[in-house]
Amino acid sequence: MKQSKLFGKTRKDISQDEKSINAELLTKAGFVEKQMAGVYDYLPLGLRVLRKIENIIREEMEAIGGQEILMTALQAKELWHQTGRWQELEPIMYQFQDHHGSQIGLATTHEEVITDIVKKHLSSYKDLPLYLYQIQNKFRDEKRVKSGLLRGREFLMKDLYSFHIDQKDLDEYYQVVYQAYLKIFKRLGLEAFAVEASGGAMSKQFSHEFMVKTEAGEDETVLCEKCGWAQNAEIAKVKSGEQCPQCQTIVKKFKTVEAGNIFRLGDKYSRPLKLQFTNQKGKLQEVVMGSYGIGLGRVMGTIVEASHDQDGIIWTETTSPYQVHLLNLAKNDKTQGKAEQIYKELHQQGLEVLYDDRDISFARKLKDADLIGVYWQLIVSDKQTELELVKRKDHQKILGDLNKVLSTIKKSVR
Repeated sequence: MKQSKLFGKTRKDISQDEKSINAELLTKAGFVEKQMAGVYDYLPLGLRVLRKIENIIREEMEAIGGQEILMTALQAKELWHQTGRWQELEPIMYQFQDHHGSQIGLATTHEEVITDIVKKHLSSYKDLPLYLYQIQNKFRDEKRVKSGLLRGREFLMKDLYSFHIDQKDLDEYYQVVYQAYLKIFKRLGLEAFAVEASGGAMSKQFSHEFMVKTEAGEDETVLCEKCGWAQNAEIAKVKSGEQCPQCQTIVKKFKTVEAGNIFRLGDKYSRPLKLQFTNQKGKLQEVVMGSYGIGLGRVMGTIVEASHDQDGIIWTETTSPYQVHLLNLAKNDKTQGKAEQIYKELHQQGLEVLYDDRDISFARKLKDADLIGVYWQLIVSDKQTELELVKRKDHQKILGDLNKVLSTIKKSVR
């Protein structure tokens, strides 16, 4: 992609309403555009990052047996009324009456709908276990929407639901998802750790939240940095400055952002919605369920909060919108032609390239490159015959010819 043709320009000044670092940097760098409080449009750069996050999550969901579906955002009151959540979620659920006089809600979550769908396709214990997931927009009338992509009123989310014959089978799969989540966040380049938390309104059993340390976090976590023991500060019996219950190291309290969560639902939804199966003895039995969520926009915002400097965003290797940002800092025609040839060669080698071919000052190009935060910057200039490959994270420089540059980049993106 030639930057002169890229939709979404970098800019210096944005609305003073943006209080979070992620919203400020993503807006200045041309990744997102704010529609209203808690609602963001994704421009081409932002959508590329979102799709990369989505693809990693999808690959790991498929690896643990998940089958992808897509459920509706419009949901009927009757289904939610059966679980009592039409009234319970009224403070955050967008509810309205359509032209037919029906009460409709915009999906805040999908437990009721997925339970109803599975009910129509499930009969015997032989149909279980079953793992279904989707990646779809959710809508919540949140009152606190000053955190950019970390807390929105419309947001993209992956939710996986599992269905089991008993608690034992659920507990086993719960651990499978637990490990898959750690793998997802590692692939995304996030240092996430699991935290014990209450099940809240979702479950009577304790759940796990996957946290990332950042000053922008709305949660507080008590963490042992030696053995990894952690609990949400709201339920933690051990306080900051006290000994870890596992290794006796002094624990600390950190601000964290929740990047994902997993719950054991049990029969919370299967019982009121009568999701049953015929067991091996020929008797009807309630299905046992689990629920597992990751907010994709929240992950994107978390990466920015956890990985930036005074100059802009620092994308992780797997989430960078492009693998290489080619910067043409040449004035003479010969070097200009060299930059064009390198752009074509990088494409032929299968690399994703953003080529800054704009007729602007070199200082502006370098400043914009740091703001946008592509993982590798490749500089072509009149000053030196060799190419300059720069890692955005630490501005470490590698000088060499095109073969050396290609070799270095390809090793890093494997």
